[in-house]
Amino acid sequence: MTSPDLNLLVALDVLLAEGSVARAAMRLRLSPSAMSRTLARLRAATGDPLLVRAGRGLVPTPRAQELRQKVGRVVQDAETLLRPARLLDLPGLERTFTLRTNESFVEEFGPRLIARIETDAPGVRLRFAPKPEKDMASLREAAIDLEIGVAGESGPEVRIQALFRDRFIGAVRNDHPLGQGAMTPERYAAGRHINVSRRGRERGPIDEALSRLGLQRTVVCMASGFSAALAMARASDLIASVPERHTQGARAGMQSFSLPVDIPAVTISMLWHPRLDADPAQRWLRSCVREICMKS
Repeated sequence: MTSPDLNLLVALDVLLAEGSVARAAMRLRLSPSAMSRTLARLRAATGDPLLVRAGRGLVPTPRAQELRQKVGRVVQDAETLLRPARLLDLPGLERTFTLRTNESFVEEFGPRLIARIETDAPGVRLRFAPKPEKDMASLREAAIDLEIGVAGESGPEVRIQALFRDRFIGAVRNDHPLGQGAMTPERYAAGRHINVSRRGRERGPIDEALSRLGLQRTVVCMASGFSAALAMARASDLIASVPERHTQGARAGMQSFSLPVDIPAVTISMLWHPRLDADPAQRWLRSCVREICMKS
């Protein structure tokens, strides 16, 4: 049996990423005819056309879409194996890391993370970027160093490591009537609530849990972040339902209580691209994030 030409993996990765023979040829510094011959070899090796004509362009076959999830990771792992190890000079390191996360994480963990990093590498700067909706492209392209939050459908080409679990609790102003007596689903549902949804959804897991009990809460306003919800609850009779660990500092001076309904806890993770996996500075950054999350 003839051994496969592993050089074809690089060509396949570029072809599937570009979706164009001409653009793939430019990236690999080949002529279009040479790239076409390589595509023909890939078709013969895989037994699939991979890219087929649709109008003026090429579209991937189902087999090509399946391979794209795998070949990128194989190529990146191979590049990592062949990359020489470097000793990390933390005191002399000058670099800006981009972390994409929500405001609550920045407010609660950001100051401690900055203090931790300044201890080892005073030349390092952090850039906290907002979380756009359903945008995984910059993570896959390693345009950001770390994404921190609830991991969704990211695909096998993204590395994920859990940091901690967080549960939702209720928060009200210090002298709120709900601060007295036992908390029941009925008392909780009867209050006036702030709903937090970055995507503007009117209902969520809390509403579904109340509905199973035959209850419905009254939502009088919506906020896109937990900090804004807590600020409004602090100055009114409204109830904010927020993640406990994310808002520990922001809830100072307020009364908090366990929700009287069963809401699943969420796992907060950090995500990064495999091409950054072996980078010494990136590995150090991830260790700093893990450290401050474990101590909180």
